[in-house]
Amino acid sequence: MSMKVYFSHGKESGPWGSKIKRLADIAQQKGCTVDSIDYSDILDPDLRVERLLAVLSDADEAFVLVGSSMGGYVSLVAAEQVNAKGIFLLAPALYIEGYEQQSYHPRGLVEVVHGWSDDVIPVDHSIRFAKAADCALHLISGDHRLNSSIEVVEQLFSQFLVSIDQP
Repeated sequence: MSMKVYFSHGKESGPWGSKIKRLADIAQQKGCTVDSIDYSDILDPDLRVERLLAVLSDADEAFVLVGSSMGGYVSLVAAEQVNAKGIFLLAPALYIEGYEQQSYHPRGLVEVVHGWSDDVIPVDHSIRFAKAADCALHLISGDHRLNSSIEVVEQLFSQFLVSIDQP
């Protein structure tokens, strides 16, 4: 699998938090290269989209976008302007007041994972998005960080990467 995985972290976290590290390990085991963009100096989600697009403008191989929370919004909005093979979203911050974009039209395979007990981003937002996008939605036990269900997230991500690699 010759592909690059770009991770976009959430508002409060950093580029190599425990969740991203664990998913990056899975991507590397599958032969992917990984990069995790550091947005910690930017609070505005739409400026984060611009940073991701700038990084992707140099991409010379097939790639996948993975985003958590605000990073999910960033990945999804950027995906409308690039040719990602897939987009994997963890509790994405969609339909949030003050974020520039409120409707989403991604290209490529999209999968969403959201915890039932998320008290930061309502699970209903991911249900609304997945219904509109007609994409896979995995509602699992856990809160916004999904740490209590990280093994489930790892399995879903692994299956996602395998499904993208199918010709």
